[in-house]
Amino acid sequence: MSKAPTSSSESSDRTATMVVERSSAADTKGSINLRIEANTRQIIDNAAAVLGKTRTEFMVESARKQAIDVLLDQRLFVLDSERYDAFMHALDNPPAPGQKLRSLLRRVPAWQN
Repeated sequence: MSKAPTSSSESSDRTATMVVERSSAADTKGSINLRIEANTRQIIDNAAAVLGKTRTEFMVESARKQAIDVLLDQRLFVLDSERYDAFMHALDNPPAPGQKLRSLLRRVPAWQN
C-alpha cells in the first residue's frame, strides 16, 4: 500500500496520475439514446443510405463535425500589437448601418413565413 502524500508536489503528481487513468477509461465506447420523430429518423436514414453509411455512423459523423465547428468558432486567435489595435478600433467603432442592412433587418425570416 502506498504512503499518503506529504507535500503539495506529491499531491499534484498523484492528481495528475489519477487524471491520466481516467482519460484512458474515456476511450471506451458508450451509448447515447435519442427520442426523435419518425419523419426525422427517416430523413437521417435516407441521407445515411445515400452515403452508404449506417444510421449510427451518419449521426456520429454529423454530430462530431458540428461539435468541431462550434468549438473552432470559440477558438483563440493571436494578433500582433498593430492588428490588435485595429481590431479593437473596429469593434469599438462599427460602421453606421447602411440601406442593405436596414432592409435585411426588416425582412421576415424564412422560417416564420
